Formats: sequence, structure tokens, C-alpha cells
Amino acid sequence: MAVSMAQASEASPDGDVGGASGSVCRFAAFSFVDRITQIEGTSRVSGLYTIPTEVSHFPVSLVAEAIGQLAAWVAMSVVDFTHRPVAALAGDTRMHRLPKAGDTLELIVDIESCDAESIQYRGRALVEGQLVLELSDTLGSMLDILEFDEPDALRADFALLTSTGRKPGAFKGVPSPVLTDLPGEGTQSTQRLEANLSVPASAAFFLDHFPRRPVFPATLMLDAQLQLAQRLAESLAGGPVRVQRITNVKVRAFTAPGATLVLFAEVAEPGQSDVEPILIKVGAQAEGRTIAGAKMFFVPDSGETA
Repeated sequence: MAVSMAQASEASPDGDVGGASGSVCRFAAFSFVDRITQIEGTSRVSGLYTIPTEVSHFPVSLVAEAIGQLAAWVAMSVVDFTHRPVAALAGDTRMHRLPKAGDTLELIVDIESCDAESIQYRGRALVEGQLVLELSDTLGSMLDILEFDEPDALRADFALLTSTGRKPGAFKGVPSPVLTDLPGEGTQSTQRLEANLSVPASAAFFLDHFPRRPVFPATLMLDAQLQLAQRLAESLAGGPVRVQRITNVKVRAFTAPGATLVLFAEVAEPGQSDVEPILIKVGAQAEGRTIAGAKMFFVPDSGETA
């Protein structure tokens, strides 16, 4: 795939795109690619994203979101913006350190396959040459782009990202998850936690995710699950822990604004090949149906890395 790095005449330096998107400010609330720096056919894409200095908390799940968004831009361009990928499966995610405000993430995605049906890829994010997060065995199913956004506006966005890039700093943070603990019975409090997650009925991030069909981002759901799992892991360990690896992430359904999800975290036995001493299985249910799940592996927290 040949990509032109010419100036995008229809987009302003701040990422406001006219035409079909009208006065809506794109790239503002939930976009984590500032510039696409290199595209090597359909095999590799590199990009940059700077975490705004005024953002006090940048969940590590948003680093995975940035990698996924970079992959999505290439996937959409390959099929001429007729389809877009959505989160479905992430086989293995490894956390090495927490990013902080002001850090510039170097994003690299290696694409294993991409067509109108799906994209399969692996990726990593670095800060000053040091690994922050790695993704592997990641698969996104491609859906009709008209369900989510305006193709011409996305083409203009892509032209901007592959030329001058957008002005960093538009992201203003995301609200903390609203979790309400559910009572346990007997020993469930030491082996299992449950909580309701109240998805906001309106939030700035819905403007980016997505303009035509607002969807609660799977990475924000994962962050809420991680908070619940960490509480259980720390109770089990009797002290601070940190997540080192997340595997078998599966998202089976979209979550609409205003929904209430039941999240759970439960202690499980690590496998013989797992080096981490604590395994917590997490899941999310909507109206009694499981819509997402993952395995989270924890180690004692030395305070040195993520």
C-alpha cells in the first residue's frame, strides 16, 4: 500500500475537520494517535502520541487503545474506509511500566493479516526506547464503517495524521469508573468480588467512540475490571501488587451509554508455565449474559515498574 504524506487540505492543524462532520471537533476526547510517522506496505506502521501534561491519570489500558487505534487507521485505509475494526480478541498483553503525563509514546504495529473481514496484529509502545506495553495475538473484526463514522471525514483525518499530524494535547482525561460493590456470601469476599459498573449516559469520549454509534470503550471496561481484580489480588497477597500480564481478552458485545454492567473478579490457580504467583479471572455481564472476560496475572509491587 502506497501512502501519500501530502498536506491534508481539508483539515486544520488542530484536527477539526469540516465537511460531513460539520463543526464537531474530532480527535478530542478519545483519540490516541497524534501522527503516523511511517507505513511499510501492509506489514508495519509507526506513530506517536504525547500524553498531555495536565492529565493526572492515564490508565495503562489506554496505551493498548493507542496501539489498537494505530492498527485501525491502516486497516481502514487498506479497504478504502468501507469497514473499520472493532476490539474482539487480545491473546496476550504485557505491561512493563506505567506511562506518565508528558511522555511521548512511540507506537509500532506489525500487521500479520488485513482484509475486509478482519485484521490480526501485534504491537508495542515505548517511551524513550523503553518498553511500556506489548500486545500480541490481537484480532479485530471489520464492520461496515457507515455504522460508526463518516468515511470522507475519516479520509481527511488519515491525511492529516500521515502529513503534519494533529496538535497534541486535546485529550482531557476520562472519568474514573463508577463501581458499586455487590455483597458477597461466605468466603466469596476473599475469593470473588462483584461490582456494578455504571456506564455514563453521556461523556466526551463518546464523540470519538463513535460519532454515529456511541459505544463504551472496551479498554475503559478493562480498566474497571483491573481495578476490581487488583483489590482482590492485594487482599490475597497481603500487600501491594501490580498487573504484569493480561491474557484471553474477549469482547463479545457492544455496551451502550447508560448501561449497567456486573463486573466480577475471582481467584484462579496459575498454570505450571505461568511465572506470576496470582491469577485473577475477570468478566462483565449485561442482563445476565457474559459479554467480556480476561485473565489478569499479578506480582508483588516493588514500585519500580508498572
